[in-house]
Amino acid sequence: MPLNRRKFLKKSAVTGAGVALAGAAAAPAARAAEVSGGKKSPKRYSLTVMGTTDLHGHVFNWDYFKDAEYTDKAGNAQGLARISTLVNEIRKEKGRCNTLLLDAGDTIQGTPLTYYYAKVDPITAKGGPVHPMAQAMNAIGFDAAALGNHEFNYGIETLRKFESQCRFPLLGANALDAKTLKPAFPPYFIKKFHVPGAPPVKVAVLGLTNPGIAIWDKAYVQGRLTFPGLEEQAAKWVPKLRSMGADVVVVSAHSGSSGTSSYGDQLPYVENSAALVAQQVPGIDAILVGHAHVEIPELKVTNAATGRTVVLSEPLAYAERLSVFDFELVLEKGKWQVASVAAAVRNSNSVADDPKITKLLKDEHDVVVAYVNQVVGTATQTLTTVEARYKDAPIIDLITKVQEDVVKAALAGTAYASLPVIAQASPFSRTSEIPAGDVTIRDLSSLYVYDNTLVAKVMTGAQIRAYLEYSANYFVQTAADATIDVEKLTNANNRPDYNYDYVSGLQYDIDIAQAEGSRIKNLTYNGAALDDAQQFVLAVNNYRANGGGAFPHVASATEVWSESTEIRTRISEWVTAKGTLDPKEFASVDWKLTRDGTPVF
Repeated sequence: MPLNRRKFLKKSAVTGAGVALAGAAAAPAARAAEVSGGKKSPKRYSLTVMGTTDLHGHVFNWDYFKDAEYTDKAGNAQGLARISTLVNEIRKEKGRCNTLLLDAGDTIQGTPLTYYYAKVDPITAKGGPVHPMAQAMNAIGFDAAALGNHEFNYGIETLRKFESQCRFPLLGANALDAKTLKPAFPPYFIKKFHVPGAPPVKVAVLGLTNPGIAIWDKAYVQGRLTFPGLEEQAAKWVPKLRSMGADVVVVSAHSGSSGTSSYGDQLPYVENSAALVAQQVPGIDAILVGHAHVEIPELKVTNAATGRTVVLSEPLAYAERLSVFDFELVLEKGKWQVASVAAAVRNSNSVADDPKITKLLKDEHDVVVAYVNQVVGTATQTLTTVEARYKDAPIIDLITKVQEDVVKAALAGTAYASLPVIAQASPFSRTSEIPAGDVTIRDLSSLYVYDNTLVAKVMTGAQIRAYLEYSANYFVQTAADATIDVEKLTNANNRPDYNYDYVSGLQYDIDIAQAEGSRIKNLTYNGAALDDAQQFVLAVNNYRANGGGAFPHVASATEVWSESTEIRTRISEWVTAKGTLDPKEFASVDWKLTRDGTPVF
């Protein structure tokens, strides 16, 4: 399927890349010119731009893994059904024709709802369904959305099908066809707002996505798409939008504001560069920020070239917040100027679901609830993560066994097939449980709460030893004669549980009486001391493979395979194929905590 098949990619002779020019909005209620002392005050216009980001398939305030309404300690609520109510309120308050609704990416991956319509009843099938996120966003009336990195998780065919189902453009000025280096998606969207007795206000929205797609979804995009940096592409496009008469330029960027990257030096482009774009590229009025899953009601950044303030806002992910930018424009010498921009967020927990959205997607929701609750196997005993932080727990061995099997099958017949496969996994949850008896997809999915995918890296014995030493820093140094309190044994230096790794296929002790860097003892492979020169294939999640947690050597190690199917899906497939979940098939005690050589437990 050609990457630039969207017909509006050919519309602009000025740019050679394309512009989606929306039908002009109905005449809004511009502020009437007032007569003061015989002189008319300048005409003014108020515009409101609303934005969501990182929706990740959240239509309803529902936790599919717990089979219950979503709740958290902060009292947050989730879902586009809530956002729809907020949007309706703002449109009523401001006048719909004075508003624009945008998204900053990561829409079609993240819940069983989105997985179901990508894999189980795929939208790509002949006569297949319309994606629930397309249905919801169309019904709410989104004007445009930037591409997120997770849009590519199910492959380009799924993304293109989703794109065709949306009644709004998916923007990606820095998502380029690898062969032509021209935009493979619309770079921008322009909408005119008519003002009685004055020129129309022309608003341009530039969409930018994340360069990390080239790493994270390499299997799908390599040789087909390339993703240059946001700053570079914004510097190219913003002047073009201004030359085309844009009075207001808004950027929708699937990129955080911190200026940091999770992928080390693997790419020359900054992952979280929204604030850098604001600082470096003149001509931008506001940026809707995404990707980082943090809440930023309003962040003001000064542009280095012009001294003008650029206003950034990032709403909390999963439709928990809606960013609202209020623009005040004034007509000076026949041209609209942005006089001020202010941003704030509105909380989804302050409203109820929009019944229109609830009714629209009830059937799809019910189908997925039934799907995740279906029994896929039988467990011979209860498996739990309660002690998994400090004891080698069979439930984590299940993860590593699945990863080993998937990678071994993937490498069969390749030059790497003869290398031993070992695997990494972390105790993500302290409360996950697979009950004895019937096991559902929901039970298995709750074991692996993140959307990680699987990567295979080649590492040496010496590198694995260093990796394990770094992982062992998770434990608090504890003297041999000290009383053990398991609540105080872990999370040294505030390291989270997800940055402590088991490694399967090796045997080793972690001596927590020793200083950091000297804790791995009796490290063996196949009963013999580990050979530092021995090569292994490490089955590792993409977060760790890309440098997440800063584990040594893994990010720079040679990658020999990767995929975009979630690890939790692989776990469900493995159990479904087996039918019976018996620890005898996957559990082994590979490591234990010691103090001066004496086991802690």
